[in-house]
Amino acid sequence: MTKRRSEKETRRTFTIDGSAYIGIFAACTESVLLLSSHVSDRLAEELERALMVNAIRTSLAETSLIGCLAAGNSNGFIVSPYTLDSEIRRVLDLARAEGLKNVRRLPGRERMNAAGNIILANDTTALVHPELSERAMEVVKETLEVRVYKGTIGELKTVGMAAVATNRGIIAHRNATHAELAFLEEIFELPVAIGSVNFGVPVIGAALLANTRGYAAGDETTGAELGRIEDALGF
Repeated sequence: MTKRRSEKETRRTFTIDGSAYIGIFAACTESVLLLSSHVSDRLAEELERALMVNAIRTSLAETSLIGCLAAGNSNGFIVSPYTLDSEIRRVLDLARAEGLKNVRRLPGRERMNAAGNIILANDTTALVHPELSERAMEVVKETLEVRVYKGTIGELKTVGMAAVATNRGIIAHRNATHAELAFLEEIFELPVAIGSVNFGVPVIGAALLANTRGYAAGDETTGAELGRIEDALGF
């Protein structure tokens, strides 16, 4: 059972492996946090408290780059085609109690394989890299049980790192165009704001983990940036 503590006591900024780019090493949903397997018990517990989730420590494709290689929601995770069978079984075995239904790889011949970098998703909708194949889009649709669209954010095709989406709101790359922001609002049917992390870095997904229960940001994220995140995501 995940431990809880008050908002006042909960840490909001972190490093993983000495890096403030925590979104590279972890991925979260409403109830599950996928986290690099060598992260300490103490850090795992702190992140659990911040996000109000249960942490699953694992590797993906025998690396610690969980956030780059996995994108998910309450229904499942999409992972790199290089993810091992044993890694998929581990995530499924530990996350089924939280309602997770499936973990599937991107198609093996897909040129783009870093799922976390190229998929932005919540529990209803996904925006994907504009060059993702129709076959891969169908895998995303079926596994996450979402509507799937193609697009860019801040003219970046790596939409999974250019924004963070929860079931309550979206915070996006500060250079996102008016047309991109309007499209995000239309397809997700949620409010969208722009912001940054780690003292001005616009690649939001690289240093922010969030759901409707809480958030965790990179340790270099300023108070003003945290305020922007809280406003955008409804905290």
